Amino acid sequence: MADRAGLKFVGFIFATVTLAVMLATGMVVKGYADGAYSLEGTSVASR
Repeated sequence: MADRAGLKFVGFIFATVTLAVMLATGMVVKGYADGAYSLEGTSVASR
C-alpha cells in the first residue's frame, strides 16, 4: 500500500497538470472570444 507522502506527491502532480490545462484552455477560449483566432481561413492544411 502506498504511503501518504507518495499519495500527496502524486496528488500535487495531478493538481498542477489540471491547473495548467485549465489555464491553457481559458487562454484559448479568451483568444477565440477576442477574435485573435479564426476557425477557418488561415490554416496551412486548408491550402
